[in-house]
Amino acid sequence: MRALVLGMLALLVSACTGIPQGHQVVRPFYLDRYLGTWYEIARLDHGFERGLNRVTATYSLRDDGGVRVINRGQEPDGNWREAEGRAYFLGAKDEGRLKVSFFGPFYGSYNVLATDYELALVSSYNLQYLWILSRTPEPPDAGVQALIARARALGFDTNALIRVSQR
Repeated sequence: MRALVLGMLALLVSACTGIPQGHQVVRPFYLDRYLGTWYEIARLDHGFERGLNRVTATYSLRDDGGVRVINRGQEPDGNWREAEGRAYFLGAKDEGRLKVSFFGPFYGSYNVLATDYELALVSSYNLQYLWILSRTPEPPDAGVQALIARARALGFDTNALIRVSQR
């Protein structure tokens, strides 16, 4: 029975580090060009960011070869919330496919579906998680619209995207 429970737990955890069927991550992916601060421009709503604006994600190298992740956002009352996580490549280091953890040993997918290193389209393990990121708080609308169209073609509910205020 214990082996069954452990096996099911392992399956559940590994499912959270997958990629939606039919999706491809960026390859070649250049981590050194991706490091730094990104502004969240749009996202599908989820509990851990609900209500936040002025959201940023800052990526830097860790001593163990992973990536340090600092997510920061402002709550409606003006207070700031910050979370520190760590990310590691799931496969080859030239693929935009990582696993990220903010909560101990539990990891989720971080799949870079598109990037020109000024804008990025990122998903998790299913179609419920999607982010559009930019190097600037107010990117050109044409680039954002192109990523929204790409996300729609990949099956994401782009009508549910929340535009994130960076002001």
